[in-house]
Amino acid sequence: MTTTVGLRGLSLSSYSLPLLRSWKTKPPIPSFPMNRSLEALCLPYNRIILRGCPSFCVSPNINAEAPAPPEREIDNNDSTDNIKGAANLLDIRVGRIIKAWRHEEADSLYVEEVDVGEPQPRIICSGLVNYMPLDLLQDAKVVVLANLKPRNMRGVKSCGMLMAASDGSHQNIELLVPPDASVPGERIWFGTEHDKDNQPQPATPNQVQKKKIWELVQPHLKTDASCTAMLGDHLMRTSAGVVVCNSLKNAIIS
Repeated sequence: MTTTVGLRGLSLSSYSLPLLRSWKTKPPIPSFPMNRSLEALCLPYNRIILRGCPSFCVSPNINAEAPAPPEREIDNNDSTDNIKGAANLLDIRVGRIIKAWRHEEADSLYVEEVDVGEPQPRIICSGLVNYMPLDLLQDAKVVVLANLKPRNMRGVKSCGMLMAASDGSHQNIELLVPPDASVPGERIWFGTEHDKDNQPQPATPNQVQKKKIWELVQPHLKTDASCTAMLGDHLMRTSAGVVVCNSLKNAIIS
């Protein structure tokens, strides 16, 4: 017996009824073998997808290194301003040597009595015996670093330091010289004429020592090609003019 049966939209003709009944219990074997892995079929397409498109189903790699932030450019003006600020804490004054003599216990030292604008002159010891004759010190205008802690120099208490320029070999030394019209006791500053009124109070001797202010500033002190004393690009000034040395160009100041 033959018949025509509609099976879910498919037209089947000339099939025997026993055959149709057998499909209910034993469906036809599909053309694709079920024992094959789907991974093998999909793998080529996954490679294409992963190569060209990001996957939103894959967790991001939290161990991947983040891009480094751009490096901050160093502003050289910061360090220059810091040095100038430290220098403004030094109590550098115009001085005048009233009297000078050889130290009785140290062959390399002179002892000077210096007017720095205080009620009593200061006693300062300087290791200048091998660099200049004693008569050059008498009544000389000098530059004094006045807020250093006192030091005992072979039995003499030294309360300050005479500032001087020296060449690279330290064989030639000259004292810094303020202008003739400058007044003993006047505080010296660095910069323009207008910077005089912006000077802070000087640090105490203990602060200068503890914070190593002099050690920070000193490497930046020098004379230029015209023998003018400088802190970097800033002139060393009094109200009567700039501070100089006699002949040492591009020299170290200490």
